[in-house]
Amino acid sequence: MYDASVPTFQQILSCQSAILDKAKAHTEAKNIEPSVLINARLYPDMLPFKKQIQILTDLANRGAARLAGLELPSNPDTEETFDELKARITKTLAFVKSVKPEQMAGSENKAYEIPVGGDKKMSMSGQQYLFHFVLPNLIFHATTAYGILRHSGVELGKKDFLQPPD
Repeated sequence: MYDASVPTFQQILSCQSAILDKAKAHTEAKNIEPSVLINARLYPDMLPFKKQIQILTDLANRGAARLAGLELPSNPDTEETFDELKARITKTLAFVKSVKPEQMAGSENKAYEIPVGGDKKMSMSGQQYLFHFVLPNLIFHATTAYGILRHSGVELGKKDFLQPPD
């Protein structure tokens, strides 16, 4: 479970951090108010860029914590700048890196109750939680964040999404 989660979380978070740097540089080079990209959406009924980053960090934090049997980290969604979003990713990376493989041992067969809005909860095993909830959602929000920035003119490619910087 550790090998399927923590390295993937680290890769996605590291790539998103580097993408934030490119977005910030883009706004500076093109003289664009950063809040334009931070609040950009692909479509009016979709969540803005900043919320995509907030959700993907929550997914990595909570996924790692639940599977390791740790208290869920709490992050208020207050970020309004690229630097604040980057700090949130950095904090999430530090937490994810602190989780040890032995903490997740056996989590694939444990039962989890996952809140999914309001009083609703989903029951699933750790394996189902990771492979059918956390990873698909994490990738969805990372992809959406990437798509918002690419649509907004930030020069990004597939390598930015997949390969963390050295």
